[in-house]
Amino acid sequence: MIPKYTSLQEIQSALKSSSITLVTLTEYYLSRISESSNLNIYIEVYAEEALQKAAELDAKYAANPDTVGRLFGAVISLKDALCHENHGVTGGSKILTGFKSLFSGTAVQRCIDEDVIIIGRVNCDEFAMGSTTENPHYGATLNAADTTRVPGGSSGGSAVAVQADTCLVSLGTDTGGSVRQPAAFCGVIGMKPTYGRISRYGLLAYASSFDQLGTLSHSVEDAALFLEVMAGADEFDATCSTRPVPAYSQNISYPKKAKIAYFDTAVNHPSIDPAIRQATLDTIEKYRAAGHVVESVDFEYLDYIIPTYYVLTTAEASSNLSRYDGVRFGHRSAEAQTVEDVYLKSRTEGFGREVKKRIMLGTFVLSSGYYDAYYTKAQKIRRLIQQRTFDIFADYDFILMPVAPTPAWKIGEKSKDPVAMYLADIFTVQANMAGIPAIAFPVGETAEGLPIGLQLMGNKFCEGELMNFVKSN
Repeated sequence: MIPKYTSLQEIQSALKSSSITLVTLTEYYLSRISESSNLNIYIEVYAEEALQKAAELDAKYAANPDTVGRLFGAVISLKDALCHENHGVTGGSKILTGFKSLFSGTAVQRCIDEDVIIIGRVNCDEFAMGSTTENPHYGATLNAADTTRVPGGSSGGSAVAVQADTCLVSLGTDTGGSVRQPAAFCGVIGMKPTYGRISRYGLLAYASSFDQLGTLSHSVEDAALFLEVMAGADEFDATCSTRPVPAYSQNISYPKKAKIAYFDTAVNHPSIDPAIRQATLDTIEKYRAAGHVVESVDFEYLDYIIPTYYVLTTAEASSNLSRYDGVRFGHRSAEAQTVEDVYLKSRTEGFGREVKKRIMLGTFVLSSGYYDAYYTKAQKIRRLIQQRTFDIFADYDFILMPVAPTPAWKIGEKSKDPVAMYLADIFTVQANMAGIPAIAFPVGETAEGLPIGLQLMGNKFCEGELMNFVKSN
């Protein structure tokens, strides 16, 4: 009987002692995928390919243990927004039905080069636009803690894949909280690095100045190691940082005392659930008892974050999604009779309701009559939010925040109220606005047994300090 492994270190120790093989481990994860099929996690499972890769890696390790990569033993899944050569990638959308990627994205390839096994691609909100993973084409993914609840989004499939023990780690994307919110809803670790720390090459773009790859895992150590592998300069992404990549996975400790800020307007926000408020206050007291300084600071822009975020991201989405036109790849309407029909009918049939809505919103805010009133003004407010955030980091190491105002809600509960859905991102989008790193981590459960997560945000390129602090405290 294979136990539930919660870190790569445990798996590598078991492989070293010959208590398991990669083939038996992969078979275990495939059995878990089968047993949890009701959760609707996977869009596609690469069973035969994963077992073949496991056998090859077992043989490679037996021949010379020193030749295997740093991620040897890691069985992972990919959000259906990340390109993997000769494998399907649809962004959770009908518009890309049947499309196979001609290349692997930089982050995915770097993991492959270090000997991961990719077991499948997992469900997400269409083109990462949503907070629930209630996909209009593939169906809803269910939260393993309570199958009547959403797992969060847009990387909900990735979070449940780890939560339900169908893989060790899943790669997701975070545009406004899409790694951290599902991590909090599913009780796992969600790491969103600094904008540009990991190349976006091979990521289906939603909002290019916000998107960032991230990880969902059981342990901080695995988040650190995967970040170490994936981060670094990339000639295919001009926005990717050329800064050297620290050895995040080495000496994960935080021996000093931290100075942490929190926003009283967030902790006492009218929308916040009492259990989450109490968990936040308890964590603040825990940190204070450990000798850290935790202080309330003013952040006057909290209620401006959501409208600013949605003006800017929908504008970028309307531009990015213009390439899906029924001509070059993906879905083409069988009803089309003219060139105009190809565009209109293919996009009408191929995109879901939420994606259409955001494309139209983005087109509106970029139109000549409203550009300055909406898009230009939102860019100015984004700059104010960034500057105020960096001013806080001049005096503090971290900012502590809830991840979401509520625990996971019922499936379908917010489908008819888009404003309530968008407000669920109120605490997470600041990190994407400012381009800073943030990590979500579990701190307990509600009375109903639903996971509660909090997040810490750090200054740019302070991923190591964030992970070290969470691991040590």
